[in-house]
Amino acid sequence: MGLFNKLFGKNKSYSKPQEPEHAVIVHFRYEMDSLDPLYQLEDALEKHINEEGVGEFDGHEIAVDLSDGFLYMYGTNAETLFKAVKPILEKSNLMKGAVAKLRFGPPEEGIREIEIKLPE
Repeated sequence: MGLFNKLFGKNKSYSKPQEPEHAVIVHFRYEMDSLDPLYQLEDALEKHINEEGVGEFDGHEIAVDLSDGFLYMYGTNAETLFKAVKPILEKSNLMKGAVAKLRFGPPEEGIREIEIKLPE
């Protein structure tokens, strides 16, 4: 390794391209008066996703009146990510009847998506 590389490291612009960013986005009805159950679910999802090494939990959006919301998770394979989180989602009363959208690539026109409804 040359002196320049030792001092400044390798040029990052030549690193290999990253995998496409897949997503699992869950739309759910909430209708509760506290966010505490949602925070508990998020903690469980984040911990499990990290332990499995299948992506990252990015957070949630929730309506001002707490009627419904979205959970956002990202990884290199939407199907693998969903398979990892599905048991946790199905155990949660908050996610009864929720719809998970699996997006197989970045948020662009024409990217393949499928929707899976969780049991009521």
